[in-house]
Amino acid sequence: MPGNLKVVYFVNSGSEANDMALLLARAYTGSYDIIALRNGYHGMSAETMGLCGQHTWKQPVPQGFGIRHAMNPDPYRGPFGNDGKRYAEDVADLIAGATSGQVAGFIAETIQGVGGTVPLASGYLPAVYELVRAHGGVCIADEVQTGFGRTGSAFWGFQNQGVVPDIVTMAKGIGNGLPLAAVVTTPEIAAALAKRIHFNTFGGNPVCSAGGRAVLRVIDKERIQQHAVEVGDHLLQRLRALQSKHDLIGDVRGQGLMLGLELVKDRETKAPAIAELGEVFEGMKDLGVLMGKGG
Repeated sequence: MPGNLKVVYFVNSGSEANDMALLLARAYTGSYDIIALRNGYHGMSAETMGLCGQHTWKQPVPQGFGIRHAMNPDPYRGPFGNDGKRYAEDVADLIAGATSGQVAGFIAETIQGVGGTVPLASGYLPAVYELVRAHGGVCIADEVQTGFGRTGSAFWGFQNQGVVPDIVTMAKGIGNGLPLAAVVTTPEIAAALAKRIHFNTFGGNPVCSAGGRAVLRVIDKERIQQHAVEVGDHLLQRLRALQSKHDLIGDVRGQGLMLGLELVKDRETKAPAIAELGEVFEGMKDLGVLMGKGG
């Protein structure tokens, strides 16, 4: 991995990985506040549920202590379009108004998966990473859905925005269905946990680790990342061709094989086409194609 990302903790799921990322950030910085994004998704544990910025994933229980949600830098629906630096100004305002001025960290998916395959506005992560580090925090990239070459143009989603995080979380693609996940960080940040005992019963067990190694070999041998580029580019072109014919398709977005389209009743108001989406869902299923719904 790039930079000084050299220490790996193995756990069992993306939720566990993001839990540990928060623990590392808080232990290392001595601060507590974490900045997350509205519309983001980071897991279903009590801690990571608080990170989520969508009510559909939040149970009516106490959650989110110390979590501050910033404006989502959504190029399609956001007020500033694809201007990442303007969205970053909201993070500056959030730090100034809702924290002590010192934060533990910032966490974001590099393309929001559950939120509807939403890329972050251009230039957003470089601006926010600089800002968060200036206020004592570390930067966490949630690569659970974007990692392992899925975006095609890069092995890790954060590389598409030209940044290097301090902590990276990964799951799903790492084990191809096995309960395997990981947190990768720097030796300096990892040392913060050495002050106390930390243990994960099944993290890094031999069976899942062997599966993870096999996945990496297949990704390399079968040129999975290049496949994501080729198939993704073809699919993107075909979806955009459909968009030019059908006003129902408001947006086509994403990279590689992390792609999405947004159905709207009206392209001006961008009102969600909920009923029409259901029809498309069922029609595609009848044709043998399973689709995911997000947002």
